Amino acid sequence: MAEENVSGPTGSSSDVDENKAIAAIGYLGILFLVPLLVKKDSPFAQYHAKQGMILFIADVILWFVAFIIGVATLGIGFYLSWIIWLLIIVWTILGIVNALNGKMQPLPIIGKMAESWKI
Repeated sequence: MAEENVSGPTGSSSDVDENKAIAAIGYLGILFLVPLLVKKDSPFAQYHAKQGMILFIADVILWFVAFIIGVATLGIGFYLSWIIWLLIIVWTILGIVNALNGKMQPLPIIGKMAESWKI
């Protein structure tokens, strides 16, 4: 399958083919550490691991904010947490689909942030 690169680092076709599954694992919460640490030589896996890391950090921060708002407002936090949960799920699914399809496409909002981080 041909690799598609959208404003991200480049990875060879063999790199993409060999690392699709491990790149997809990077979107499953703390498991972003797997491709980040195991596939240091793969630009494709590292690209998705960094997006997974930003997604995980955003998830933790957003849940904390929703909890604080929920405690302070006794209700709004419940609805906010559902919106946040749906957003995180959509980003996770989008990231996994991109990784499995061999695409290096940034996720909406958080993708550009991940590209700027040097690890």
